[in-house]
Amino acid sequence: MMDVDFDETVGLGLRRYVRLVTEALGMAGECSYVEMERPLAAYLALEGRVPRFPDRDVALLWNEDCGWSPAVETDSCQDPLVLAYKGGELVPPPRTVAEWASTFLRGEQAVEPTPAFRMGTASDDPGRRLSSYATVELLSAQRA
Repeated sequence: MMDVDFDETVGLGLRRYVRLVTEALGMAGECSYVEMERPLAAYLALEGRVPRFPDRDVALLWNEDCGWSPAVETDSCQDPLVLAYKGGELVPPPRTVAEWASTFLRGEQAVEPTPAFRMGTASDDPGRRLSSYATVELLSAQRA
């Protein structure tokens, strides 16, 4: 049997969570990157453009402090430019993220211009929320 510590479980959960968001967006293939060590983070390349920056590629970013945010690519020497923050839950259901991202791409979404202050309660702990997504990943790893 494979030994898995809590941080590894959280990383596996984040990887599956991002894959579920990708599927909810109707996208396939390898269009994401997940940082499986703390601080947890993810990058998901999106198809389409935002009306404000029609000539720039768009990504959906996630981190354990701010949750989801859309960003546009700058040049290769700089980090993507974050346009807004989703607010609310740090780990909302994948379908909720996909619907929010889709409306943002259409320019219809009211956004939070700064990250929402989060109280850091146990119920919103991203590690605990993400570890619940790890079950399938762990079962697959044990079979290999």
